Amino acid sequence: MTILVLHAHPVATSFNAALHRTIVERLRANGHNVDDCDLYAENFEPRLSTAERLAYHDPRHPGEPIHPYAERLLAAEGLVLCYPVWNFGYPAILKGFLDRVFLPGVSFQLVDGVVRPALHDIRRVVAVTSYGGSRLNAFLMGDPPRKLVTRVLRAMVRPGASVSYLAHYGMNVSTPASRAAFMRKVAARMDAF
Repeated sequence: MTILVLHAHPVATSFNAALHRTIVERLRANGHNVDDCDLYAENFEPRLSTAERLAYHDPRHPGEPIHPYAERLLAAEGLVLCYPVWNFGYPAILKGFLDRVFLPGVSFQLVDGVVRPALHDIRRVVAVTSYGGSRLNAFLMGDPPRKLVTRVLRAMVRPGASVSYLAHYGMNVSTPASRAAFMRKVAARMDAF
């Protein structure tokens, strides 16, 4: 299976970076073709330009700055997002990727004003993330990051696709044991991809 891994953390020595390495290693060890898209390493530009916004509904074309990223997304059969939750949302670089690449004609079609999913080749989506705060705090805030994956991304991929959300809550008070247990959980999920 061809799997696009979107990683969004600027620090190579972070726990999130270690999760990213585990994800890529386990997927490759299990024979998957991994397209490893480290948004910071690739210096992805997250800002939607005026021209891009004005052309948002226009048909896509190869000359667009985001075209190579759209092609990578369209080639994927699986999608793994690896990122920290910051301010109850995606890091800006990942949010910018979604704003600039998940466009009409790429991730969805507008048919008579109705959104129809277009990423029908994606059969599995897994989000791997960490929160500074507790699960209770996230719940009380409505846990927007979880909903963005389990509702919004789910609506853009193949109907019935498997969608998993793996979160390590309480990073501010995490221990080596809690982080190791979560790493094992992530490795096991990648082995079962």
